[in-house]
Amino acid sequence: MAKNTLKKLGLKLTPQRLAILNLLEGNTKHPSAEDIYNKLKPQYPSLSLATVYNTLEVLVKAGEVHEIRIKAGKRCFDPNPIPHGHFLCRICESVFDLDIKPLEIQTPCSIKGYLLENYMIYFYGICPECQEGDNIKDR
Repeated sequence: MAKNTLKKLGLKLTPQRLAILNLLEGNTKHPSAEDIYNKLKPQYPSLSLATVYNTLEVLVKAGEVHEIRIKAGKRCFDPNPIPHGHFLCRICESVFDLDIKPLEIQTPCSIKGYLLENYMIYFYGICPECQEGDNIKDR
């Protein structure tokens, strides 16, 4: 699948780009470019952070990956193209996909004259794992 995506986007098939796509495929951790770089650098010593950013930018522009800006000053990436919500835990700072079927909107659609092509909804709070900890309110 990664090879087909790169070919479709007109990108050269390099081991580094294939590794980026393979790391993203099915990934629900919402990694940043730095996360991807740090994960792949040991296996691909010639990989540069610029290559990671450039590849992600092309994937975002093509709609293959969504850029998430749920954390201040940090860009995360989600390979799930289906519109869905994201939840940021204020304790562990992890980002989770949040199924929001009651708020589902079919895209594209028109709302009050605006052509809605895509949407992203962010939620903030405390994840189930962090809720199990003591003194949530004090954190």
